[in-house]
Amino acid sequence: MEVIQEPRLFWALLAPLVGAGLVMATGRRPNLREACSFLAAAALFGLVASLLPAVLQGRILRLTLLPLLPGLSLALRADALSMIFALSASFLWMVTVFYSAGYMRGLQEHCQTRFNVCFALALFGAIGCAFADNLLTLYLFYEVVSITTYPLVAHHQDDEGYEGGRKYLVYLTGTAKALLLPALVVVYVLCGTLDFATTAGPGILPADVSRVLQTGLYLAFLLGFAKNGVMPLHHWLPGAMVAPTPVSALLHAVAVVKVGVFSTVRVMLHVFGLERIADLGLALPTAWFVSATILLASVIALTQDNLKLRLAYSTVSQLSYIILGVALLTPSGIEGGLFHIAAHAFGKITLFFCAGAIYVASHRKNISEMRGLGRVMPWTFGAFALAALSMIGAPPVGGFVSKWSLLLGAWEAGSLGIMAVLLTSTLLNAAYFAPVVYQAFFGEPPAAQEPHPHGEASPAMVIPLVLTALISVALGFYPDWILNLTQRVLP
Repeated sequence: MEVIQEPRLFWALLAPLVGAGLVMATGRRPNLREACSFLAAAALFGLVASLLPAVLQGRILRLTLLPLLPGLSLALRADALSMIFALSASFLWMVTVFYSAGYMRGLQEHCQTRFNVCFALALFGAIGCAFADNLLTLYLFYEVVSITTYPLVAHHQDDEGYEGGRKYLVYLTGTAKALLLPALVVVYVLCGTLDFATTAGPGILPADVSRVLQTGLYLAFLLGFAKNGVMPLHHWLPGAMVAPTPVSALLHAVAVVKVGVFSTVRVMLHVFGLERIADLGLALPTAWFVSATILLASVIALTQDNLKLRLAYSTVSQLSYIILGVALLTPSGIEGGLFHIAAHAFGKITLFFCAGAIYVASHRKNISEMRGLGRVMPWTFGAFALAALSMIGAPPVGGFVSKWSLLLGAWEAGSLGIMAVLLTSTLLNAAYFAPVVYQAFFGEPPAAQEPHPHGEASPAMVIPLVLTALISVALGFYPDWILNLTQRVLP
């Protein structure tokens, strides 16, 4: 596999930083501020997309930023796995800029400049994680994401916001320092390097390392990347729902949670490797461990009347599909898990966009208050229905490709139990999404409730959510856009 030096990796990392500076400089002029934010997002997406042809040709693009010690440096790399995440995140940042302007202005939110600056810095951290070439670089940018998103979670600066932000920061930075940092030190002592393997086969750990130690390291990484939402370290995620809805969309679709699952998958594939995970007998135990999260979080989602909380627990469940797919160690399973990075990103951001549009237009937060609302907000609830189909895994939306590949992967692994988990979770997905859509279009508002408002939210909010819903459908019809990359991750 050819490895070449690529300076565009540095410019891609720089784009959101420059955007944050421009947003600060133009904070007193809202239109110009949002224009700068969008231009930074567009520049980032353009730079990331420009790397795609070389990656599809089987090349790995690298750039060393700062050599530190032998086998230890700050370095970037673009390969097929990083491109799946980076393309999704950079594109959705552009869409979110428009949506955020409509939401924040519609509710006359305070500190909009700070909000946009932290948004850009969060994408800086996310892209750094996507393009990290070693564990040290990944860890540093992982922490950047945690720190820069704290002001977004605590944005309202009230008791609820500070409590949610405190829980967010304690869970994410606490697990990183207690589990990830010691694991990094041990890996460096054992291997003399923190660089990721070029392929997903053998990994980097020496063969003579104690199996007990390797298993302990594996668990430290799996639980240390708490942004992946795996139970029992998931409580930060519903608590972060006190943030404005564009932040929830960022947390649950674009940056934070995807950084968690991406980092987990990167370590599974390029630190341990498929061969080492199989040799240690960790594949099916990992699959069953995350399967518990898939089912339990879905059951909890069924009990939530608050729409954002239902979506939050749905996210906890859906993230584990990605780890499950890789843990199956089969070609179809890995493809399904990696495809779900993009399918979940577009589907879940649509759902959160819809939740925000509903709140701005009607000030309704609870599902029980939304009966009949689809008749006055057909575009919003139509997009919600499409995105819900993707999360359920029904054709012809992108989530169907993920679920089908995961089922094939479980079959290839010979695990009827995991197939049963996937089918059961699909029924649970339908159980907590279908009633929302049905009641919105066919339900009657409660007699004691004030009449529904007439009309949708502003076009700045409705157009982005319709766009992301349509892309979710496009991923179902044209999955090769992503599958061409997922197939290059396999050794």
